[in-house]
Amino acid sequence: MRRRLVLAAFAAASVFGSTGAFAQAQQNFSLINRTGFQINEVYVSPSASNSWGRDILGDGVMPSGTRRNITFPQRTRACMFDLRIVYEDGDRSEAREINLCEVSNITLTFTGRATRFSYD
Repeated sequence: MRRRLVLAAFAAASVFGSTGAFAQAQQNFSLINRTGFQINEVYVSPSASNSWGRDILGDGVMPSGTRRNITFPQRTRACMFDLRIVYEDGDRSEAREINLCEVSNITLTFTGRATRFSYD
């Protein structure tokens, strides 16, 4: 009986240790604003969705030089997400198909003409 429990535990660890099964709840990331501009709205939605959903900042804003931790419910399974940023002046920037199962930080900088999204 004890041997069966050990084998079952080993089998479960093998399944949950694989990338596909373990990908859920790995989408959390930090958004870092280094644009020089205030961000008023942030939208994060699965790439397969046709809707942006709600502004995750709510009533808050992200001044330049700040970091915001974005967390997902444990049951989230998708890895590919789109990101929309709306600045104080109404300008928008978007990044598509970001693999949040592999990205921990998204840093926004401004290159003089457009927002640059950097991932690590």
